[in-house]
Amino acid sequence: MKMLLTASLTALATAAVPASARQLTIDDVIALSRVGAPAASPDGRWLVWQQRETDLAADKGRFDLWRLDLTRKGAAPEKLVADADVNETSPQIVGSTVYFQSDKGGDDAVWAVGLDGANAHRVTDFKGGFGGFKVSPASDKLLVWADRLPGAPSLEPAATKKDPNAGAARTYDQLFVRHWDTWADGTRSQLFVLPLSAAGAAGNGVPIEGKLVGDTPSKPFGGGEEVNWSADGKTVYFALREAGRIEPTSTNLDIFAAPADGSSPPVNLTDANDGMDNLPTVSPDGKYLAWFAMKRPTYEADRQVLMLRDLASGQVRALTESWDRSVGSIAWAPDSKRIYVTAEDTQETPLWSVDPASGRVARLTKEGSVSAVVPTPKGVVIAMNSLTAPDDFYMVAGKGAPKRLTKVNAAKLAGIDMPTVTRFNFKGANNDTVWGYAVKPAGSAGKVPIAYMVHGGPQGSSNNSWSYRWNPAVFAGAGYGLVAVDFHGSTGYGQAFTDAIRNNWGGWPLEDLQKGLKAATDKFAWLDADNACALGASYGGYMMNWFEGQWPDRFKCIVQHDGVFDARAMAYETEELWFDEWEHGGKAYFEDPQAFEKWNPVNYVAQWKTPMLVITGEKDFRIPYTQGIAAFTALQRRGIPSRLVVNPGENHWVLKPKNSRQWYGEVLGWMDRWTGKDGAAQ
Repeated sequence: MKMLLTASLTALATAAVPASARQLTIDDVIALSRVGAPAASPDGRWLVWQQRETDLAADKGRFDLWRLDLTRKGAAPEKLVADADVNETSPQIVGSTVYFQSDKGGDDAVWAVGLDGANAHRVTDFKGGFGGFKVSPASDKLLVWADRLPGAPSLEPAATKKDPNAGAARTYDQLFVRHWDTWADGTRSQLFVLPLSAAGAAGNGVPIEGKLVGDTPSKPFGGGEEVNWSADGKTVYFALREAGRIEPTSTNLDIFAAPADGSSPPVNLTDANDGMDNLPTVSPDGKYLAWFAMKRPTYEADRQVLMLRDLASGQVRALTESWDRSVGSIAWAPDSKRIYVTAEDTQETPLWSVDPASGRVARLTKEGSVSAVVPTPKGVVIAMNSLTAPDDFYMVAGKGAPKRLTKVNAAKLAGIDMPTVTRFNFKGANNDTVWGYAVKPAGSAGKVPIAYMVHGGPQGSSNNSWSYRWNPAVFAGAGYGLVAVDFHGSTGYGQAFTDAIRNNWGGWPLEDLQKGLKAATDKFAWLDADNACALGASYGGYMMNWFEGQWPDRFKCIVQHDGVFDARAMAYETEELWFDEWEHGGKAYFEDPQAFEKWNPVNYVAQWKTPMLVITGEKDFRIPYTQGIAAFTALQRRGIPSRLVVNPGENHWVLKPKNSRQWYGEVLGWMDRWTGKDGAAQ
């Protein structure tokens, strides 16, 4: 056993801790400002970003635009556009103009304002709403994506007639019928181009996708990173998965090139690859197109290899084929001489540079998770967070450590004593090295009860990052020693380690988790090995149900959120079928039922005995809420102490501020009850 003390993890903490420090709570987390979508001016002087503030009374977030002068040492951020009760988001800078999305007046539109904050004005006047936009490099065209009926001739909403005698039923002839948290309504996210001048972008634009039918950007999570202009503004590159009867079983997004005037159909540049191709990113000099490619069809967690296409010759090279890490984002240096990427590595998400000539990769940051990358002529601005600090902006230049640019939440976090994070590793299943971390409550004396948290995915990581949903520092603030282990299937350790969970959901991961908890309690005397609760969501929720049947005597209580309870029902109820079928060997349930039944928690309900809190969302179509109700029914029929929490307005996640407060109240209250922290030990 080797233990690596990572006191440097706290280097990202927002403020020095005064003597009268207190513990972090969910109310603190909800109140934090959240920075995102940074953009830099071409000369590298200005950084502009959207910043979210929580409106707890309205149970939502509200966004403003902020700016920072990068040329002035010690400059403080200042508001650029901040109309009360208006959301300003998605800033893009072309020349000295900031374009952004605003709902001022009640309808979403593209607006523009000078970098000096002057002359804010509306740019578009089309109706029907839209998802996002990108301005061409010469600011003479505007690319907009919006949900419209397939083949829509423009952004103008289709005229519809409602039959007053019609029923309310939805009808479908093929899948998807619902996706993530939304029922299909027949529309698709499509691309339209409008002419742009100083007077604005009038009209409804022209479609550029031809006869393609699909969503671009992809749903439910795709955004502007999946759409890009050529350097000369004549071509639009975009990722799209062609729709059809196989859509729920396909991960085959391709990169297309379309003329910006819609004069000819798009050309598929990656048709030869049946895996996923995404993040088309053009070099500033216009010579190259970079993207990532997955080789294996239907596998959404395959290795993402950085690809490069010479736009003049059409020659394609795989730049990072020999690098056993997965590229998560792509950004070109302004001089086109290097590509900046993020990629997970052993519980961190660093910034890396890739030489486009040789493919050589160099790591540029150490601890922390980089969440945004903005190259400038003077260095790379990044947003970075950790387990003990939310996002702030830093400048990476040369070989030195990142230079901090902002302390957005310094005042809100003043007086809060953050926990200590310590990493450890051990020999897990297959005798492989497995990593984990333990989070010790600040100021704790003696032993503390354990919160054993299992991440979702399952191809994910309990990494060194801040979370607004499952936040380890909040559990530590409530007096728990949080332990997390990156079991087989986790990301950031090479593709073979990630692949090892396929057909193995309840095998090696369970062994890792059992050995990992023992390793932690053997190593850290401050953990109360005999007083532990386990908790997890999604795949982590599945593992909670698996613990009940396979490890029934270890925990005082369990918290199961959106977990798979019955693999057979899941195989027919989930929306993205490629995920569930790949994980169990690549076939549908009716083709190979034993592959699903081998690791099916429902088959072991007779062994359940641990008190369980079950949480689900009615808008969760990934692991439908019926799975949670079924688990609760099993617990009740077995006479096991149990509680069900159903969020009618939430999906696979809990996103609204008030629901988040309630979630933590339920979870910590359940754990306090069974660990004896509430004074009533069971």
